[in-house]
Amino acid sequence: MAGHVRFLAPSGRVATGELRDGRVVASEGTFDQASVRLLPPAEPTKVVGAAGTYVEMLDDPDDPPARPMLFSKPPSAVAGPGSRVTLPTDDILFEGELAVVVGERCRNLTPEAAMDVVAGYTAADDLTNDAGDDTFRRKAFDGACPLGPAVVAPEDVPDDAAITTRVNGEVRQSSSLSNLVFSVPEILAEVTQYATLEPGDVVLTGTTSGRGPLEDGDRVEVEIEGVGTLSHAVRL
Repeated sequence: MAGHVRFLAPSGRVATGELRDGRVVASEGTFDQASVRLLPPAEPTKVVGAAGTYVEMLDDPDDPPARPMLFSKPPSAVAGPGSRVTLPTDDILFEGELAVVVGERCRNLTPEAAMDVVAGYTAADDLTNDAGDDTFRRKAFDGACPLGPAVVAPEDVPDDAAITTRVNGEVRQSSSLSNLVFSVPEILAEVTQYATLEPGDVVLTGTTSGRGPLEDGDRVEVEIEGVGTLSHAVRL
């Protein structure tokens, strides 16, 4: 499995390369992953999130909503793999998710054409302030969207890929992409009815049951089959 990464090279320059079996392969050379600082694999102008997208999260699975709920996060919410996010309150929830990285400018997509604009998939933790009384306080704080470690081709991710979230090594969320109520193309099509997506923009596909609060020093891992594992820490 190989994926596109951005990283800080030993020269101090921001570089791009491929993550292959724990090594970063780039024009500057080949490096052990642990020896370089990985950066967010995308540089979005915005992050759009979908909610209510997993069967496990529905009040009545036999009566799903007609469309997902949507919200947005600013670029300042993006954090890279291995980062340590400073939490604004002690009411922050982890939410492991599949993230879609857009590859070209698009608007008013149909589900049939949506995958044509996808650059790839990565993993995300949609950190949420459970005490927030509006979407800005809940979703838009600095570091509220760790992404990574790499962007992989959609065809490398099975339709029924397992998605697992661990906190300090303990499994807290476990599901499959086959449990999505809305497919990736349907979510992208819905988003682009309201907003133009630019290259590098990120669409979060929602979280499953089991999300919960974080404490100072916790480490979160979001592992998606075919994508890899996003790891980050938090502090208060």
